[in-house]
Amino acid sequence: MSLKAIKYSNGKLEILDQLLLPAQSKYIDVKGVEDGWKAINKMQVRGAPAIAIVGCLSLAVEVFDEKFDTKQTFKQEVEGKLNYLVSARPTAVNMKLAAEDLISLANALAQDESVSVDTMKAKFLKSIEDMLEKDIADNMAIGKNGAEVILSHIPNGGAVRVLTHCNTGSLATAGYGTALGVIRKLHEMNRLEHVYCTETRPYNQGARLTAYELVHDKLPATLILDNMVASLFKSRRIAAVVVGADRVAANGDTANKIGTYQIGVVAKYHDVPFYVAAPFTSIDLKIPSGDRIVIEERPDREMTHVGEHRIAAPGIACWNPAFDVTTADLITGIITEKGVFKPSELKEKVEQINSTNQSI
Repeated sequence: MSLKAIKYSNGKLEILDQLLLPAQSKYIDVKGVEDGWKAINKMQVRGAPAIAIVGCLSLAVEVFDEKFDTKQTFKQEVEGKLNYLVSARPTAVNMKLAAEDLISLANALAQDESVSVDTMKAKFLKSIEDMLEKDIADNMAIGKNGAEVILSHIPNGGAVRVLTHCNTGSLATAGYGTALGVIRKLHEMNRLEHVYCTETRPYNQGARLTAYELVHDKLPATLILDNMVASLFKSRRIAAVVVGADRVAANGDTANKIGTYQIGVVAKYHDVPFYVAAPFTSIDLKIPSGDRIVIEERPDREMTHVGEHRIAAPGIACWNPAFDVTTADLITGIITEKGVFKPSELKEKVEQINSTNQSI
């Protein structure tokens, strides 16, 4: 059974503090939007799907016991707080899209004269709470779609070796995972020979979190340093790279944890298929290409220190972008719960799916 990073019930929210892993497994209370913003910004919770879920649930916690005199008052309060939550980690598009959807819902309910303020609040909270179950279902579909596309290139029912970067499992989602969900599905099908996970500098989310999940789930796995990827491809037959995404542009360019781009370049050289696994909501057609994706920069301390111990020379300048952009020409396919898309067909396919959903 995979780890559970988010616990929510009846207006109470707890999250697993991922800054303490793997040394300590501790859940912390999130008592409202301010706590949610801090947990996201400090990376106590991370991963684009989990960021959106925790952000929205922190709002649910805050309004759960609150009384509102009018629907307009409720709408104004949730709209302001949702926009505030988006600012915690601006590269993660899932929070932005979830906020837009909830604001649209609040506007529609506010304009519906048959809906009371109490009903409006109940429907709003239900929409947020449903995000948990939907995310797990979507992740399992991503896992299935990803496993199938990887195995479609493997003859005679052979087992595969795969590489992943950063953390994309149950700690980054409501459960199961995106890229790690693909790996879990391969294991469930008895088709996973081995998974290699990178340490993922500078914040070591691969070494701390992905490795923690792989050991917990008893998957055959090996941790490697980020600068070993080229040597790995040369010395081992790797069937595929599977990584996550914080945002996918309309042309297929993908923002993910720093270091992903260089893996894409090396994978292309060694003819290793490179897949991005992400929920459909990570695709942002408003962004035409990766050049337009805002890249968050993190504090120097995340590079210069391990815990309280300084490992870098005092006085050295640091550049610490949290993400880089892997260009579409390096990506074999983008795995979503709605299918696997080539970057060249992404915009057309997404528009078709969105058009079909709107007409239902």
